[in-house]
Amino acid sequence: MNVLILGSGGREHALAWKISQSPRLERLFIAPGNAGTAQAGTNVNIPVTDFLAIGNFVIDKEIQMVVVGPEVPLVEGIHDYFLSNPSLNHIPVIGPVRKAAMLEGSKDFAKEFLVRHNIPTAKYQTFTKENIGFAEQFLGILNPPYVLKADGLAAGKGVVICQSLGEARQELREMLLEDKFGRAGGKVVIEEFLDGIELSAFTLTDGKHYMILPSAKDYKRIGEGDTGPNTGGMGSVSPVPFADTTFMKKVEEKIIRPTHKGLIEEGIEYKGFIFFGLINVQGEPFVIEYNARMGDPEAESVIPRIKNDLLDLFTAVANQSLANEKLEVDERYAATVMLVASGYPGHYEKNKIISGFEKVEDSFVFHAGTGFNSSNNQTVTNGGRVIAVTSLDNSMKSAFEKSYVNAEKISFENKEYRKDLGKDLFKYIP
Repeated sequence: MNVLILGSGGREHALAWKISQSPRLERLFIAPGNAGTAQAGTNVNIPVTDFLAIGNFVIDKEIQMVVVGPEVPLVEGIHDYFLSNPSLNHIPVIGPVRKAAMLEGSKDFAKEFLVRHNIPTAKYQTFTKENIGFAEQFLGILNPPYVLKADGLAAGKGVVICQSLGEARQELREMLLEDKFGRAGGKVVIEEFLDGIELSAFTLTDGKHYMILPSAKDYKRIGEGDTGPNTGGMGSVSPVPFADTTFMKKVEEKIIRPTHKGLIEEGIEYKGFIFFGLINVQGEPFVIEYNARMGDPEAESVIPRIKNDLLDLFTAVANQSLANEKLEVDERYAATVMLVASGYPGHYEKNKIISGFEKVEDSFVFHAGTGFNSSNNQTVTNGGRVIAVTSLDNSMKSAFEKSYVNAEKISFENKEYRKDLGKDLFKYIP
């Protein structure tokens, strides 16, 4: 089977690494890919939103499956493009159609869906700049802290938690009146703050059936002790110690099952991953957000734990026969540490030479923001989140220790990473 993966991050390297192990695979292409995906397949210099070029490439290389990694092409309708093209509509696309992807593409759409199907979530209201006065009044009746979310896609950085009313009102003005998040902030969702601990749940669905994948927890804040601005994710761990059988049963009954049932009832066919951003509030799960794809950096912890041939699972998604597949999971912990460029998530420099890969032992190295400088045959930094180091071990503590040892072996100028990952979870382990 010839397969094309769309994307260029750590999630896509993890997908490429896993798919490349399948005996069913003939050729693997990644567009545009990074220095790591080039080790698993062939990178193709095509942007993920150039649907015409992607379609032509698929026809030219006789691609038999397209796996969509990031959210932007999904929200812009890559799956719909294939379905509407007679030359492409027979090729399976792993990733939802645009209407389904709006669960991630619009926070307001997602909240309305949650309310319609009685799925636990925070109370909220949505505002535009035309009714900013009502938004400020709504903030005034909430208790701090205040949660403000840009309605559209903002690369994982569109959620702001403000500690004071003054700060919240200033943030609201910046989002609605000063285009802090561009078009993504044309609407702002303001919701009550839920006090608890976050985690991520995932399903793979064929539109009729779903498979629950291993849980994970990521770390969004740049600074240790969960301080500083949000990032795309500074690390992750799977499974989540407090997400035991009892809690996950509640997640399935109250959130996962009603979500899939709601999609079917509304005639929204969904084929691909659903990411459930959850919060555990005194033992009860609430939905913070949906994503229409696998998480990143959660993918770097979850995918190494999946023992199945990923192409078998994706083929079952395409054929709507996922109910016939049984998920096989490595019971060990997977712990991921993300190495980032200094200054991220603000301004950071690129093209810093990365070294030390050959020193890494007993860990996986997934490239996120990397490129290859052909003039000197060097791997270089090409993004804010640069490298994910993932380790498997029988305890969460030892898995993180292994990742930290190997994180030290990889070098680039002004490398940074959080050194406290997982420490908040030790108390949940007997």
